[in-house]
Amino acid sequence: MRDNGRVTSATRQPETPASTVPPRLIATDLDGTLLRDDKSVSPRTVAALAAAERAGIEVFFVTGRPARWMNIVSDHVHGHGLAICGNGAAVVDLHGGPGAHRFVKVRELARRNALDAVRLLREAAPGTAYAIEQTYGFHQEPHYPKLHMEVPDILLAAEELLDRRGPLPDEPVLKILAHHASLDPDAFLTLARLALGERAAVTRSSPSALLEISGPGVSKASTLALCCAERGISPEEVVAFGDMPNDVEMLSWAGRSYAMGNAHPDVLAAASGRTVANNEDGVAVVIEELLAGLP
Repeated sequence: MRDNGRVTSATRQPETPASTVPPRLIATDLDGTLLRDDKSVSPRTVAALAAAERAGIEVFFVTGRPARWMNIVSDHVHGHGLAICGNGAAVVDLHGGPGAHRFVKVRELARRNALDAVRLLREAAPGTAYAIEQTYGFHQEPHYPKLHMEVPDILLAAEELLDRRGPLPDEPVLKILAHHASLDPDAFLTLARLALGERAAVTRSSPSALLEISGPGVSKASTLALCCAERGISPEEVVAFGDMPNDVEMLSWAGRSYAMGNAHPDVLAAASGRTVANNEDGVAVVIEELLAGLP
């Protein structure tokens, strides 16, 4: 999940890593990757995704977005209807449409770990403000900035929200959002990872100092690996696309991976290949090349 904003400029020409293993699954991030900056899916990209499915290649959307923000691509999930949301915290069946999605797999952040994360990060970075993502709800502290296009269900301090005797519905916590008004985004990420250690997984997908905190070991990569194992798909048969630090593990895991032309430097270092920017349909460019090379 990320708000709009350019991160860095990379290359204008696709670079395709060599591989002799035919692809069986395409895993693509959404914001800054598959979606253009205006949050649209271009006609060229729609056509490329459909062509991949016709060729027998599954397409998985793997995003930091919560399930309720997936209506933007719900028309393009094809037969399986599944997406990985919340940076790997949930696998969601989108067939029911907005508001009627079904959670197939949930990898929650235990409230004890969540409370530890809030406490430790408050100590390490005073002034941090928090929001809480549950399977169906979104809650935040009163001073958490208006970063998202929605009204929170409950406004309370994070410690009160996460207390078992508190007002939150009895639903799994998928992740915590932590925002700092003045820290450098990458410095904030490094600080949080040092402060939290193994208690939680910390990443970011926004150009601002907004961190996303999930359960230990939860990432796009680890949940994608579970989904692929269920299908008998090896990492070498996966092609992945991304642009921000929350994509790094997935790009490192996949047999072939592409950093977008607008990608963060860590993503450029992790990916085995590069393509053009999201506004230039970089995902579609690579899919077209892959399909052209199939026997």
